[in-house]
Amino acid sequence: MALPNIFQAEVSEAVISRIEKLTPQTPAQWGKMSVAQMLAHCSVTYEMIYENKHPKPGAFMRWILKTFIKKSVVNEVPYKHNSSTAPQFVMKEDKNFEAEKTRLIAFIRQTQQLGQTHFDGKESHSFGVMSGSEWNNLMYKHLDHHLHQFGV
Repeated sequence: MALPNIFQAEVSEAVISRIEKLTPQTPAQWGKMSVAQMLAHCSVTYEMIYENKHPKPGAFMRWILKTFIKKSVVNEVPYKHNSSTAPQFVMKEDKNFEAEKTRLIAFIRQTQQLGQTHFDGKESHSFGVMSGSEWNNLMYKHLDHHLHQFGV
């Protein structure tokens, strides 16, 4: 079954509506991150798309990621609770809830406005060239996983 399409306005707005239900005190149902850290964690995906903030992995690591990790990231199977993550996604310091919420929502809206055709054939930071469907699965599945983590 296909995942909801994050590039459609109604899907993006439904995700944003779930984000809006969070408060700085919303507890995690699993994992170690605070809600503000989770919002910052979710923004890393978008930072890799829109900002030159994270170094690209070297050729060997990109091969490893593309060969062994990509399929589990872009398929339609939900992530397991407490799955491991790449180092740049680990949030160790406290984050400002309102700032991180605003930033993530802006990234989601920017992505939706650019649309799936913008992403079809676009190169990923870690996984090489991906289809619009793969980009959708990567973004929607990650957001959905963490919103479930915080009960919304």
